[in-house]
Amino acid sequence: MTGVTEDYAPHPHIGGRVAALRALTAWRAAAPGAPRVVVLTGDSGSGRSRLITGFLMLCDPDYRKRLPLEDMDPSTVPPELPAPAVPAPDGLTAAQVLWLLAEHYELNATSTEGVYAELAARAEPVTVVVPDVDRAGPVRAADEPARLVREVLAPLAATETVRLLAEVPRPLAAELAGSLPAGSVQVVDLDEPEWADPEGLVLHAQAALDPEFGAPELPFTVDPAVRLALGAAIGSRAGTSPLVVQLAVNCALMAPEGYDPADERHLPTSVGEALDLHARRLGADPRTLRMLLAPLALAEADGIPVQLWPRLASAIAGQDMSQAFADGMLLVGPFVQPEERAEDGGRTLLRLFHPAVGDEVRAGLPNVRAAQTQVAMALLEAVPEQDWSKADPYVRDHIAGHTLEAGLLPQLLTDPGLFVHADPVSLRAAVEAVPPGELGAPARTYLRTAPLLTRTQAEVVLRAALLETAFVEDGLPEYADAVHGRLGLDLPWRTLWSLPVGGVDAVTVGSAPRPEGPAVPVAVLVVPAGTPGARPVGEDAGGAGSAVLVRGLVSGEDLGDVDPAHVLRPSEEERAGAPLGLSRGADYLRVWDRGSEEVVAALISDTPFTAADLSPDGILLVATERGAKALRIRSADPAIAS
Repeated sequence: MTGVTEDYAPHPHIGGRVAALRALTAWRAAAPGAPRVVVLTGDSGSGRSRLITGFLMLCDPDYRKRLPLEDMDPSTVPPELPAPAVPAPDGLTAAQVLWLLAEHYELNATSTEGVYAELAARAEPVTVVVPDVDRAGPVRAADEPARLVREVLAPLAATETVRLLAEVPRPLAAELAGSLPAGSVQVVDLDEPEWADPEGLVLHAQAALDPEFGAPELPFTVDPAVRLALGAAIGSRAGTSPLVVQLAVNCALMAPEGYDPADERHLPTSVGEALDLHARRLGADPRTLRMLLAPLALAEADGIPVQLWPRLASAIAGQDMSQAFADGMLLVGPFVQPEERAEDGGRTLLRLFHPAVGDEVRAGLPNVRAAQTQVAMALLEAVPEQDWSKADPYVRDHIAGHTLEAGLLPQLLTDPGLFVHADPVSLRAAVEAVPPGELGAPARTYLRTAPLLTRTQAEVVLRAALLETAFVEDGLPEYADAVHGRLGLDLPWRTLWSLPVGGVDAVTVGSAPRPEGPAVPVAVLVVPAGTPGARPVGEDAGGAGSAVLVRGLVSGEDLGDVDPAHVLRPSEEERAGAPLGLSRGADYLRVWDRGSEEVVAALISDTPFTAADLSPDGILLVATERGAKALRIRSADPAIAS
């Protein structure tokens, strides 16, 4: 028997799964013969997440005190040990999951290889549980679960000091287990007879129908005999799927009129049957139900705003679906979950009851790519005046995911407004999934800058500042001008010019006298000898040592005719009397207002700073390993530039 044992109480959250719990308990206790790695798998909807959640309750020293441990089968209760590390991957990239783990163990590593090396060098084994691998990644089409398995879980599983439990979709489970030596890994497949729980499915159905546990009072729920018989029938027809059980119960409870608990023809054996049988019982075409659910099956992240649902369904269907929505709430109800988002002004998001419902609906679409194309076009049309600052947050942050699966993302990546306003985590993930050869110059600039955008968690103005500078650096001044002009943002600086020259180890601002007219503001860059256009330092330098480049401080033009010896630097009095001051640390530059003592610009870079100087009138000259650039600083709120 794999579900329950007669003499013991079941786990209150799981209700059965004794065989699987025994295997997990043996792993947790490092019992003799127990594997170091356990891979938990099964079909979507097989109860993997519920099982691992219930098991983690037993592994938490505080939570387990709330459970009736003395009444449970001792072979299903792991010993009391420190809680394992649980880097939950929901919505995260593989790299983010790994660094969550590094943070948990307070590792000093600064590289991926360093994390594994530190774990391997630990004197005592570490225990790691990774649930919900199928939910990894901010963008569906980027296939982050596969990357998580290959780049994080496989190396962890190969590390002898790591005891790993991972909940993984079946194809990836086979890949992960196949990469390990025999005897070091155990695969627990909840759909296999050894681990299936038919008794638990019946108990699940009977409890879900019971008014004592929240079911409405209906003729087939208040009569114990009818309820138990119906629960037994639902559980016996559901195969190995708790999800099919729950969908069958949902359909009965949400549309009870005319429901005959004795007619097993209404009871599904699969997710697809649950959809089709429910539609037919309500006198609807199953294709209509699937079309209404299609936008949710294609949705990114936590679901779509309720007001977008009819628009997207109509776009996918190629016809007006508003009447179907008006008549179809009972039709879709068992398969949809609303979520109120207080942080988004109380708006309602809709998502499917379970990802397996989405898998079934997607599988029935004639062409997923074509459907995503229609969704992407509808989302683009929903942007008011094509102004991304006015777009619905879902449209703004997730249109890239839809266009990626539609094969249209490169065409979208020409709008600086999208670069500035979209969530950088999801947009970066989508852009990284596009083959580099298909990306245009603006998209390549965005991709280069994206690590700074995500690292700083910059708000819109700060993202705009980072991107404005990057566009100038990459020779895209029209995009930098668009950030300043068309987007209507008041940035705290303007990047005047950028020079891609390596080896700049000192810079200074100054002025070069002219025979006639005022002196010209200049930037002097100390560069390696032999740098094209540079003048050797000293008459007898002979090409060895250093050289200098002289550029216009405002224009960036080459002023090679200016003798560096004649450049006048600002005096100490001029610098002290300037409205702005400059301070520098190992990895930052700050420009601050001397009057208010407030920081008006804080600069970071993806390459180290090598030199910086600030002119009395507020032009900042900066050098990094990438080259030199000049920014005109304006008094503004604190901001960040690269």
